[in-house]
Parts: sequence; structure tokens; C-alpha cells
Amino acid sequence: MTDTDVAPVRLAPGDTAPEFTLPDADGNPVSLADHRGRRVIVYCYPAAMTPGCTTQAVDFTASAGDLAEAGLDIIGISPDPPEQLLRFREKEGLRITLLSDPEKQVLAAYGAYGTKKLYGKEVVGVIRSTFVVDAEGRIEKAAYNVKATGHVAKLRRDLGLG
Repeated sequence: MTDTDVAPVRLAPGDTAPEFTLPDADGNPVSLADHRGRRVIVYCYPAAMTPGCTTQAVDFTASAGDLAEAGLDIIGISPDPPEQLLRFREKEGLRITLLSDPEKQVLAAYGAYGTKKLYGKEVVGVIRSTFVVDAEGRIEKAAYNVKATGHVAKLRRDLGLG
């Protein structure tokens, strides 16, 4: 994918969530369709083992039990290869599904890849974003340019989970 292929997609509540099948940290294919009948938090992050992305993944892991009890699965998507995701999962003790999208096609379909501001400069990259997909595969919530720190707590409040 080249920088010129980036379309400014923005998903909104009620939109059909783009389907995907991507390899997880163990190289096994995981599809959004595998989770039909349950709500899914799909979050897109720039890079495994960076400070902000680690904070976010650790926060999601800490909330994974409560979110699962509330009927929510968690899927994190980044451009990292599966081997990097495996190291990230093991190093941080993560208990969430991490998927690899090196071609950035799924990230782009969710509007989570494109032009963003980084330290005051415009760059093209992964836009930290979070989506709640309902049990039928429709977008329930879409948040772009989220902050890594405190995001999971805010999402829990938005979902009525305190």
C-alpha cells in the first residue's frame, strides 16, 4: 500500500464493520465473523512494544475479564508481523487477541491508517482508534485519535462498566 492509497474513511455507528481475517501472534487466522453473536472491541494501534501501545495493551488485558463478562471480546490490530506480536504478548503477559496487518488493508478499511499529526508534523501511519462492533457486525462506537493512557477506563465508562 502506498501513501496515495490512503482514503479518509470514517466509520460511524450503524455502519457495517469491515470483515477481516488476519493472522494472530501464533500465525492462526482470526476473522471478525468468528465473533458473531458477541460484541467485539477492535482497537488499532501503531506498533507493539512502544510505550503508548504497551500501556493500552496492558490496560485492555487488565480489563479483559470484566469486558468478557459483559460479552465483549478484544482484538488489537497493528502492522507488526506475528513474531513481533508473540514477543509483545509474552513480554507483557497480554491476554488479548493481537492480529497482524502488515499490508494495512484492514487498518485502512477501518479508517485507522492515514495522515495524522505526530509531534506537530503531518505523517502517514496508524491512527490509534477503537471500535465497538455489535453482535450482528455493525459499528456501535467509533473513536479516532484516542489517547493510549486512560483510554480503556474511558471506554469502560462509555460502555457502562465503570
